[in-house]
Amino acid sequence: MNRRALQPFVPEERHETIRREIMAALEGRTLSAKEISAAVRISEHEVYGHLEHIRKSTSKKSRQLVIKPAECMKCGFVFSKRDRLKKPGRCPVCRRQFIQDPLFSLAASASAR
Repeated sequence: MNRRALQPFVPEERHETIRREIMAALEGRTLSAKEISAAVRISEHEVYGHLEHIRKSTSKKSRQLVIKPAECMKCGFVFSKRDRLKKPGRCPVCRRQFIQDPLFSLAASASAR
């Protein structure tokens, strides 16, 4: 049997850290986690971990992560009290799964103005 030798995985060379790339992508734009993952070329699952860290680290600086909460497209319920960044599975009011993703952006914090 002819087996090909497995080549080791070589990650893509980056000139900035992933979090800085995400922050640059969010400057002046509002994006979903899916759009961020496409822009930075990482999985959507990884994006949520980085966004959580960005949320904590930017709260002490001149910029702040702004989160437009997820919203049910059927009944209009807004998940405003939700702490998790991921999209919820279903609406607690109408039980539908047709939910718009939360959107993220970076803005100058009120204390820096």
